[in-house]
Amino acid sequence: MQRKWLMLWILLALITVVCLPVIERTEAAKAKGEPAQTAGKEKSCTVCHADFKTVLPETHPPVKGDTLSACLECHAPGERGKAEPNKFAARLHLAHLKSQVKADCLECHTWQPGKSFGLVGTTDSYGAPSEEDMNLMKRMFTSAAESANLDARHVSKDITCDGCHGKDLPREEDTVENAKCLECHGPMDELAAKTAPKDFPDRNPHKSHLGEINCTVCHSGHAESKVYCLECHPTFDMKMK
Repeated sequence: MQRKWLMLWILLALITVVCLPVIERTEAAKAKGEPAQTAGKEKSCTVCHADFKTVLPETHPPVKGDTLSACLECHAPGERGKAEPNKFAARLHLAHLKSQVKADCLECHTWQPGKSFGLVGTTDSYGAPSEEDMNLMKRMFTSAAESANLDARHVSKDITCDGCHGKDLPREEDTVENAKCLECHGPMDELAAKTAPKDFPDRNPHKSHLGEINCTVCHSGHAESKVYCLECHPTFDMKMK
């Protein structure tokens, strides 16, 4: 009987040691109005990387610290709507979202559903995504990491999502206006001159007889791009480059 009571006390002690810290973290997160799983504490990069020599260029200055905050001392997290290259943001996402890695967004980001979304170690909020919004962003970023579409091509050139979509959180129905595309690829007359066919100059996709049409009629960021002209002219020899 005494042995049974002793084993019971030992079991209770083990449960207390293992579960109490989890309960305390959960209660602390609730007190702040945060879901426990998204409280967002900074984690050391050395959890996955033994050192930075294997992931940084040889010419990179020594890094003081082992968290994301150490990187943010020199690197801006994003251009917040500017269609300009940002090697830090683009390559960081690219490296961590490859299928063989599949890092969770909350390794680096904080998230309170419907309230805020930001980076650990910072106070800025990039919006208030719901769970549905977060799932959409995960799909978009994962696609950009290794798809055959324009999203991956842009990220490979260090252009992140907000470079085309602006500061707002993405939505399923979002599109990109021509003016945004032409910030990098325009002006339109110069773009038309580059794509003028030698044999059939009237078959220029950027100087259409339809007038000004949306770039996204042909070019799709998150799906296969198609030549719209072929809808009516299937015999034309026109390929997407």
